Amino acid sequence: GWKADSQTMDWAAWSDVAISGMTAMRELEQEPNMPLGHVALLAGARGPIRSCLTACAASTQALGEAAMLIRRGRADIMITGGTHSMIHPLGVTGFNRLTALSTRNDSPTTASRPFSATRDGFVLGEGAAILILESLTSARKRGVTILAEVIGFGSSNDAFRVTDMHEEARGAVQAMQSALRDAGMEPNQIDYISTHGTSTAENDSIETLAIKKVFGEHARKVAISSPKSVFGHLIGATGGAELITCVLAIRDQIVPATMNLQDPDPALDLDYVPNQPRKMAVRTILKESFGFGGQNNVVIVRDFTEK
Repeated sequence: GWKADSQTMDWAAWSDVAISGMTAMRELEQEPNMPLGHVALLAGARGPIRSCLTACAASTQALGEAAMLIRRGRADIMITGGTHSMIHPLGVTGFNRLTALSTRNDSPTTASRPFSATRDGFVLGEGAAILILESLTSARKRGVTILAEVIGFGSSNDAFRVTDMHEEARGAVQAMQSALRDAGMEPNQIDYISTHGTSTAENDSIETLAIKKVFGEHARKVAISSPKSVFGHLIGATGGAELITCVLAIRDQIVPATMNLQDPDPALDLDYVPNQPRKMAVRTILKESFGFGGQNNVVIVRDFTEK
C-alpha cells in the first residue's frame, strides 16, 4: 500500500488488499472490546466489565475503575490493565502527522528523553500489562502475596483541544487533586510521582507545571521520573505498564530513572531522577496518565500493611 517514491499511502491498493484478505471474523476482531472478551473467555470471568477507550490514559482508568468496583462490593477480583500496538503504517503515519514522534531514527535508544532540553517527541512502543486487583478478604482467602494497595483514583477532562493539554494544566491538576482527596492524603505524603512524561515539548512542560501547582514546595522534594524513557509510549497499555513499575518500586524500594537526561531543560527544575535508578524509601506513589481527547487519570498506590 505504500507508494515507492513517497511517504504517502496508496489507499486504493491498500483497500483492495484489505478487502480481499478479510476473513469472516475480521469485523469482530477489530472491535476495541475484543481483548477484554478474549481474557474473559480464558479466565472464565463473568463479573462486571469496563472497556476503557481513553487513549493514552486508558489502562490507568481501567485500574482506577476496577478498584472502585471492588470498593463498592461489585466484585471480589478484577483483571485489569491494557494492550495496544500502533506500530503499523496507519499508527506511525498518524502520530508523525501530529509531529508527536521523535525524529532521532539514527539513535533509537536515546530518542525518548523526557524533560530534556533536546526532547523532540516520543518513541512508539507496544505491549500489554495486566494487574490483578482484589479485595483484602479475597486475597487472604487465596493466600496470595499482596504487593501494594490502590488507595486513590481521580479522573478529569481538559475540555480544551483534543491534541493538547490545557496550557494552565487545569485537567491534570484536577485529576491529581481528586486522587489525593480519594486517598485522604496530603501532597507531602507522596514519595514518588510516576509521570506521563512523553518526551514532547508540551507534555513535559505542562506536567511539570501541574505538579508544582498541586504539590507546592513538596514538588521540589518528591522524586519524579518517566518510564517512557526506557520502553517508549505503549499508548493504551502505557498506564498499566507504568503502574507495574510503581508496584515494583514499592516492593524493591528503588525508584526508576528518567533515562537520556544528559541535557536537562533549565525551565524544568524538579527532581527527575536522572539516568540512574535511586534506592530510597518508597511507600506511596502517584501515577499520572494523560491522553488525546483531554483525558486525565491518576491512581495512587501504597505499600500494604497488614491491618
